[in-house]
Amino acid sequence: MTASARETGRGFGGAAALRLLQTYAVAAMILVLMVLLSLSSDSFLTVQNLINILNQNTPLAIMAAAMTLVIICGGFDLSVGAIFAVASVTAAWLALNVHPYAGLMAAPLVGMLLGFVNGLTITTLNIHSFLATLATGLVYRGIAILITGGTLLPVRLDDFTWLGRGRIGAVYYAVIVLVVFAVALTILLNRSTIGRKILAVGGNEEAAILSGIRTTRIKIVAFSINGFAAGLAAAIATSRISLGQATAGTGMELEAIAAVIIGGTSIYGGQGAVWRSVAGVFMLALINNGFNILNADPFYKDLTTGLIIVAAVGISAAGRRR
Repeated sequence: MTASARETGRGFGGAAALRLLQTYAVAAMILVLMVLLSLSSDSFLTVQNLINILNQNTPLAIMAAAMTLVIICGGFDLSVGAIFAVASVTAAWLALNVHPYAGLMAAPLVGMLLGFVNGLTITTLNIHSFLATLATGLVYRGIAILITGGTLLPVRLDDFTWLGRGRIGAVYYAVIVLVVFAVALTILLNRSTIGRKILAVGGNEEAAILSGIRTTRIKIVAFSINGFAAGLAAAIATSRISLGQATAGTGMELEAIAAVIIGGTSIYGGQGAVWRSVAGVFMLALINNGFNILNADPFYKDLTTGLIIVAAVGISAAGRRR
């Protein structure tokens, strides 16, 4: 075997190992965390604790699932926390003044409308999504404050709280919504023409344009779906706590992006998977739950989370170099 052939073989082997790491690292880390926490505390591996972890993180998982499409498409959305807030107060206001079901149904639609505005702003003004959504996020947060006048909107109506608190047996409705939404996005991404175009735009936008893909429309679709997800998450969370508030969703945009990156989706676009982003949310949740159960210093939780994110970004960058 020649030297170049050996190098090529090592290259293919290294690339395959890297792809394997990007694909299954988050699942392996969840398994390791569950084993360690089960050995460290008797209160971790209980049905009730696992159900609580799953249910509490459902809104964030829905947002991370949709954020995957935006990042695959080559963008970022820093406004989803503010969209969450607008959808939350809109749902509460309509529930109080029109009908509880009107509030629950309006939240995802309001989110989709604001996501559409994001996509339109980015493509029309031709500015990076990072800056555009940073600005629109400030506008949306201001709208949420205007709707509430700076006050809280409590909604203690059974027709409103069933979505966040109701369950079938041990499984909450919210978890069922998450599963249906994640499966739908997975099918959209992997089995539809729109999904293939999203992957193409994120992989190489110029090549996508030359091949006839209307990249502007694809970006608007991705951001609209992302806004819809933020509104859906807000409907669930607002229903659960029966309270609409303009400060809701603060920081959730960064948590969603972190979960997507931990799940192995490339920050440079073009590749990723919805299930891994959902798994990324639950890995962060396990870290948080584990540190709480063990009563450990919160500093070490932030340190651990930060190191994991840095490692995920490093793997993503290594994949791009290859």
